Amino acid sequence: MFELAMLVIMVAALAGMLVLVFRGRRGGRLPADAEVGSLYLTGVSPRPEAMGEQFVTITGNLTGPTETGTVVYGRMVWDAAYWPAIGDTLTVAYPPGKPDRWRIVEPGGAG
Repeated sequence: MFELAMLVIMVAALAGMLVLVFRGRRGGRLPADAEVGSLYLTGVSPRPEAMGEQFVTITGNLTGPTETGTVVYGRMVWDAAYWPAIGDTLTVAYPPGKPDRWRIVEPGGAG
């Protein structure tokens, strides 16, 4: 009986970990009516010396169809070879009325 209970617990733990892994890869989904806007970067964490994927924290002003300059921030993995800079503009998407849930649609360049 004890072995069966332990097996059930291990299977449930494995299933929970798989759900978290797959959810993390997709990063969640934006709704079909997501708004597309621009994120003008006003703050960027310093570029690390190590190359490859590193964490970056950015702050900026998000403007879109219903947002007129909402200050947002985020932390994400970024390739250090293409580190963002203050003044860059990124194209982002977010659920209507929830600009704090923005996601990058395509990386931008300076300007």
